[in-house]
Amino acid sequence: MRPALILATVTGLVLGVTTASADPADQVRQRDFSAAAAEFGVPESVLLGVSYLESKWDTNAGTPSTSAGYGPMHLTDVRTANPSGGTHHDDGTEDPRGDDSRSPLKPEPAPPVEPVPQLMTVDQAAALTGTPTEDLRSNAKQNIRGGAALLAQYQKEIGVTSDNPADWYGAVARYGGAGDTGAAATFADEVFATINTGADRVTDDGQHVRLAATPVQPAKGQLDRLGLRKSTSDNTECPRSLACEWIPAPYEEYVDSKGKLTYGNHDKGNRPESQDIRYIVIHDTEGRWDGVLNMVRDPKYVSWQYTLRSADGHVAQHVKHKDVAWQAGNWYVNSKSIGLEHEGFAALGTWYTEAMYRSSAKLVRYLAAKYRIPLDRAHIIGHDNVPGTIPDTVKGMHWDPGPYWDWSHYFDLLGAPLRPMGNLGLVTIRPDFDKNKPAFVGCVKPGEPCTPRGSTSVILHTQPDANSPLLKDPGLRPDGSPGTMQISDHSSRVETGQQFAVADVRGDWTAIWYLGQKGWFHNPRKAPTALGTGGLVVTPKKGKTTVPVYGRAYPEASAYPANIPVQGVVPLQYTFSAGERYSVGQALTSEYYWASTFDSSNHTVVRGRTKYVQIQFGHRIMFVKAEDVDVKPSFLR
Repeated sequence: MRPALILATVTGLVLGVTTASADPADQVRQRDFSAAAAEFGVPESVLLGVSYLESKWDTNAGTPSTSAGYGPMHLTDVRTANPSGGTHHDDGTEDPRGDDSRSPLKPEPAPPVEPVPQLMTVDQAAALTGTPTEDLRSNAKQNIRGGAALLAQYQKEIGVTSDNPADWYGAVARYGGAGDTGAAATFADEVFATINTGADRVTDDGQHVRLAATPVQPAKGQLDRLGLRKSTSDNTECPRSLACEWIPAPYEEYVDSKGKLTYGNHDKGNRPESQDIRYIVIHDTEGRWDGVLNMVRDPKYVSWQYTLRSADGHVAQHVKHKDVAWQAGNWYVNSKSIGLEHEGFAALGTWYTEAMYRSSAKLVRYLAAKYRIPLDRAHIIGHDNVPGTIPDTVKGMHWDPGPYWDWSHYFDLLGAPLRPMGNLGLVTIRPDFDKNKPAFVGCVKPGEPCTPRGSTSVILHTQPDANSPLLKDPGLRPDGSPGTMQISDHSSRVETGQQFAVADVRGDWTAIWYLGQKGWFHNPRKAPTALGTGGLVVTPKKGKTTVPVYGRAYPEASAYPANIPVQGVVPLQYTFSAGERYSVGQALTSEYYWASTFDSSNHTVVRGRTKYVQIQFGHRIMFVKAEDVDVKPSFLR
């Protein structure tokens, strides 16, 4: 070895000079955080903690979040993100009330939402750094610099000079963009909780980032220096860890366009004394925060119990738990559920912030404990899992929160992680969210490929072959054609957390029973997309060739009093045949809530003798009559 090379090698070893092997490519983001923290005088733990709460340090393929935020630091630019006000009910023909005793309700679309400062932080970051807004949106390094510059500016405005993370509470609270003290504190508290516990993960683009656990007691008194309005959680039904806001949905009479006296936008009830609350329904708003709040305040619109804001996870409550909101398109589900709307857009491939996931999980844990709702996908369901009420309504049902809602991460936050239980006849769907990127189309324009991104959806095929056709859903595609990769077409698609009975296994492929068909999905042992588990299944009773499947668990005709119109028990257009097996979600009594008048004194819960079993029949839950099926452990044939 030549003397110069020996000297260089020894010098590197002694002085700790970074070499190529000690400076791996997956550490680029970590170095970017360190460099930006040093450049702008922000404690690195604070910068990492804020970024984690916004994006978990991901880039999300350059797409904006549900609140127009870009990159690891969630710099907002509503001009380049989806500017539409939109509504949760623009797409499809669904009647959100879903009650045949009343005329269908179809709300009008909302107007676009005007940009507000909270949705334009990229401009301030550009002014502070001299970096073009395009680079701040698309370049992770510049995005991190922009976020650090904002934090430093917020700290300067507070008037505190310190490199102690504890003294940055006010700047962190400001970064969340809240207008009130409660929401600002909720965001900051969660950031500092993350700093205290630490975090370590590989991002969606393969970067390994670590936030070492750093015990910090933040200076919460700084909140008073931000000039925010004082908030109160009075009148809300929320856990103490969330600062919820009461923004009531109006229960009012009005004259409709035909001159008829009617009312909105929910029904009075007396739950859980009158009816059990059995479901929590996860929605996305298809609109931005301010526009959505304007809609829920309108008696002519529809309602839901809670709205959650993307940027900081703030929660607003609109309808009391005892009352029934018009939210899920199925009156049976509405009358037995609580609906949570999350600021977001299912079709556009936008992503949901960690702050919103965490607030939502806190709220759902609280609700589930209060009403004894099991933390599983038979009870914590998406709007896309709610069935049509009768054959005519199946096609028009909504499909939010869509394939980009991370159910696996959500259940981790709920404290109910999806885990294997052994191969006992069922599988729980659970692909690797970051690596699972189905080739969907139509997110922005019909037929155009969507931006590849992590998804909880697994695609089913008619054969153990990725080139074979997809399954058929006669409800969504009455013409008999197979399903497609259109983002809204879940004819042949299962979601994380859902459980299905195994029908067959061939090599790396597993088949499940799905809408009366065998649906095959790739499930290699070394990288499984489903976990073996066990539970209960239903099969047709001996001697029955097929049994009907229903979209609601309504009573038999003889159960109705004379003054209440009988609601039809109409089978859906699907076949459940002998030899097939479907996982059991829960056993149910038959009920119908008669509440079609403004005067709630005559509202009545009609209960029948008919018993139902909820099953995972396809992408949506459905119901069969208990008298038609046998219920048995999944490991028995």
